[in-house]
Amino acid sequence: MPAYFQRPENALKRANEFMDVGKRQRALETLSDVIKSKRHRTWQKVHEPIMQKYLQLCVELRKSHIAKEGLYQYKNICQQVNIASLVDVVRCYIQLAEERTEAAREKSHQKVVDVDDLDLPDSPESILLKAVSGEDTQDRTDRAILTPWVKFLWESYRQCLDLLRNNSRVERLYQDIAQQAFKFCLKYARKTEFRKLCDNLRTHLGHIHKHQHQQTAINLNNPDSQAMHLETRLVQLDSAINMELWQEAFKAVEDIHGLISLSKKPPRPSLMANYYQKLGLVFWKSGNRLFHASTLHRLYHLSREQRKNLASEELTQMASRVLCATLAVQIPPSRNAIGELLEMNESTMEKKRHLATLLMLPNPPTRQGLIKDLVKHNVIQNVYPELQNLYQWLEVDFHPLSLYTRVTTPLDVISKNDELSQYVPALEDIVITRVLKQVSQVYQTIEFARLSSLVPFATQFRLERVIVDAKKTLELQVRINHQTRSLSFGTNLDVAQREDVPEGPYIQSMPSEQIRNQLTEMARSLHKALTFIVPHEKQVERDNLKVKIMGEYRTSAKREHTKILQRRQIIEDRKEQLEHFNDQKVS
Repeated sequence: MPAYFQRPENALKRANEFMDVGKRQRALETLSDVIKSKRHRTWQKVHEPIMQKYLQLCVELRKSHIAKEGLYQYKNICQQVNIASLVDVVRCYIQLAEERTEAAREKSHQKVVDVDDLDLPDSPESILLKAVSGEDTQDRTDRAILTPWVKFLWESYRQCLDLLRNNSRVERLYQDIAQQAFKFCLKYARKTEFRKLCDNLRTHLGHIHKHQHQQTAINLNNPDSQAMHLETRLVQLDSAINMELWQEAFKAVEDIHGLISLSKKPPRPSLMANYYQKLGLVFWKSGNRLFHASTLHRLYHLSREQRKNLASEELTQMASRVLCATLAVQIPPSRNAIGELLEMNESTMEKKRHLATLLMLPNPPTRQGLIKDLVKHNVIQNVYPELQNLYQWLEVDFHPLSLYTRVTTPLDVISKNDELSQYVPALEDIVITRVLKQVSQVYQTIEFARLSSLVPFATQFRLERVIVDAKKTLELQVRINHQTRSLSFGTNLDVAQREDVPEGPYIQSMPSEQIRNQLTEMARSLHKALTFIVPHEKQVERDNLKVKIMGEYRTSAKREHTKILQRRQIIEDRKEQLEHFNDQKVS
């Protein structure tokens, strides 16, 4: 062994000499030999500057795999003696990688790397395509400058997370690097790496559950550990929303709910408010208006209970959003409980129960239940004055010919509000559906042009789409006649697919809905006729006769029962005598 390996200080000095003459690879090899040497496995103070110089050379030469080997060796050296030194070294390594990547980004005109997956090497086909592509020399230069450093930084994040996983002593550093990695993915628009990062964190969390017996294992029952994990998952959720990766955002919501469920004490109200706010956005982007509205209900009640100094303007805005979101929920089909069970399979119900669990609800919400909560909790009294009658007009009053003129002003107010404008298309569909359902109870046939005049904001294509959806989902008996340009309601009397369970404003059933009740109506009529055919005195006489017969039966019931038992015993005795006689005859 060379003389300078006898003491680590000599190796550091020798490495600096190599660096002075530009031989960085030789300097890296010198320091690598010291770190891997079995003679220097006991941590000394000089190990930290050696490791920092070693990682500096790895960054300059972009040798991520060599940096990984050195970090694992250094972890074994200092884990039992001075874990703080490992924390400082890892932070220094990440900082160096970030600084060099940022410098390359500023030097390059290219701000985002146009590579799908940083972990995949360039194939011969991609290299050939880049060579013959129409991009200029500056674009190729920018890619050569920025892309390698972005790959190196991504590998550095991933290696450090693997190094520090499931270690309670460096848990804070692990969470900080995870959050830095999320910011990296957001800054460079790395969607593929973001998905891989989320999967890695989920795998590490699974390892925590499996390896609880280890000495340095993380205890998820510790409130500090739970708080750090929740903080990281909220950053993950926020990053997924900003990158519009809604599937990853939903997975992050499931992770957050799992961590909240592990906690023995309720989480902070501010954390739950942030959770409900992000969850509501995920539900809205997925097109699930029902659970979006339910999430806003939970957020509204949480804010009313926990925030005593809630400003009136903010309360009004929240209440108005709850009202718009609830009224924008699709109108469900008018079925009874048995019809719901027959229509929905087990997988659909299980999915709804799972979503309700994310909201800490015992049962899945319904549109009717949310509408009742609006009235029960006086939400309507806190909305903007222009919106206070919107619930009455859409859910209570029956006025198909003037519904549009009444809701025009509220819809204009909603469209001018930045937070409420997203509900305008859904509310317009609800207005069209309400007009269609109410017209079907009044008219048997109506011209298409006449119906269009009742909802002038809807195009012909949109109106036909809503009519077809109402026919399919709401089981509305409607038929479009394109030859006469008209609509017919309830003319097919032999089709009545649902029970008469009215929903929304209602005055009467259509003929197709009335036909299914003919047997019930006939039974009522026959019962009324029977009261005329059989007078009351005759009925009293028959009732008295029944009472007399029952009295005689009670007096003789015991005696007759005894006779029946005696006869049964006689039959059994005769059977035994006959069997005994046959046995004697055979013998």
